[in-house]
Amino acid sequence: MKERLSIIPFLILVTISILGVFLADIPTKPMSTDGIVAGDVAWMLGAAGLVLLMTPGLALFYGGMVSAKNMISTMLQSFICMGIISILWVVVGFSLAFGDSIGGLIGDPRTYFMFRGILESKPWTLASTIPLVLFAFFQLKFAVIAPALITGSFSERIKFTSYILFVCLFSMFIYAPIAHWTWHPDGILFKMGVLDFAGGTVVHISAGCAALAAALYLGQRKTGQMHTTPANIPYVLIGTGLLWFGWFGFNAGSAVGANILAAIALATTNTAAASAGIAWILFDAVKGKKPSAMGFCIGSVVGLVAITPAAGFVTIPNSIFIGTAASIISNTVVAWRTKSSIDDTLDVFPCHGVGAIVGTLLTGVFAHQAINPANTTGNGLLYGETKLFLMHLAALGIVIGFSFVGSLILLKITDLISPLGVTREEEIAGLDLTQHGEQVLASV
Repeated sequence: MKERLSIIPFLILVTISILGVFLADIPTKPMSTDGIVAGDVAWMLGAAGLVLLMTPGLALFYGGMVSAKNMISTMLQSFICMGIISILWVVVGFSLAFGDSIGGLIGDPRTYFMFRGILESKPWTLASTIPLVLFAFFQLKFAVIAPALITGSFSERIKFTSYILFVCLFSMFIYAPIAHWTWHPDGILFKMGVLDFAGGTVVHISAGCAALAAALYLGQRKTGQMHTTPANIPYVLIGTGLLWFGWFGFNAGSAVGANILAAIALATTNTAAASAGIAWILFDAVKGKKPSAMGFCIGSVVGLVAITPAAGFVTIPNSIFIGTAASIISNTVVAWRTKSSIDDTLDVFPCHGVGAIVGTLLTGVFAHQAINPANTTGNGLLYGETKLFLMHLAALGIVIGFSFVGSLILLKITDLISPLGVTREEEIAGLDLTQHGEQVLASV
C-alpha cells in the first residue's frame, strides 16, 4: 500500500514534465520591452534572489532550535518547499493568485496554466516597469517561504510524505486565495482598501494561523516532551542573519522598482528588526532572565514580521514603535503558550501570527498617504481617520478565520489520505533517521 501511494507523486511529476514538452509556449510575437526600466529589472532580479535566500535562512533558524536528531528533517521541510512550490507555481499557483479574477476570490487557473503566455504578456498592472515573468518569479519566493514557516509548529512529529501533501494543499487553497484577495486589483481585500505592503496577511498571518491549527490538530508530542533543547544556537544566529538580509528583498523588493519607496521600506525594515531584537532581551531582563542569543534572534524576526505589512506606508520612527510593541506582545504570548498545553514546537503562531497581527493593526494606526500615495484608503488612526484601521480589523477577522479553519480542514483531508503523525518510537529515534535515513552525527 505504501509503495502504491509513493508512486502517485512520481507519476504526477512525470505527467507535468511531459506537458512541458508539448506546451513549450514559444512566443508568437516579439517580446515587448515598452515601458521596461533596466534599473528596476536589475533590482527586482536581486530582490527575488534575496527573498529566496530567506528559505535556507529559515532552515538554519529552525534547524538550530530543534534537537540534533531532528535537525535534518526540520531543515529539509524548508528546502523541499523550494522544489515543490516552484513547480506548483508554474503549473497553476501563479494563475490562482494573479490570474483573471473570479469574483475577487480566486484567479482563473487557466490564465497562466504552465506559464502559458507569460513571456509575451504585458507587465503586471502594479509592476509596469518589469517583465511579467520577473514579477511572477519574485512572487514565487513569497509562496515558497509561507508553507515553510508553518513547519516550526509541528517539528519533530510529522511524517514527511504527509507534510508534502499538506504543503501542496495549503499553497493552492489557503495561500493563493489570500494573495489574490490582497494583491490582485480585483481582490476583495484590495477593493476594501486593505494595505499589506509585503505579506503580513498573505504570508505571516496565513502561515501563523495554519501553524496554530496544526499544533492543535496534531496535539502534544507522544513522548510528552514539550520543551526542546536547541541543538545548535550558532545555526540560529546564522539563520537570523540570512533572514534579516533576505528581508530587504522581501520588503524593499515589494516596491517593485528601484525607487524611493524601496529605500523607505529597507529603512523601516532594518529599524523595526533592531528595536524588536533589543526589546525582546530587555523585556526578558525585566522578568529576571539573562540576555540570550536566542532571545535577540527571535525578537529580531518578530520585528521583521511586524514591519512587513507596514514597510512602505509608515515613517522610520514609527517602525521603532512597531518593532518594540510587536516584540513585547509576542514575548508575552510565547510565555503564555509555554504554560499551556499547546505544543507549537517553535512558537510559530506567537511569533509570526501574532507579530503580523500587531503589524497589520499598527499599519492602520501609522500609515500616511504622504509616505505612499498608492494608499488611497486614508491615513491611520493616529491622524484622526478611522476607515483604514476598521478595514484592517475586518481583514484580520476574514484572514484569521479563513486560514485557521481552512487549514484544519486541509489537515484532516491530509490525515485521511496519509496519516500525519509519526509513532512514539519514531519520535524517540528522531525523524532524521526514521523519515530520511540520515543523521547529523552518523555512528562510526
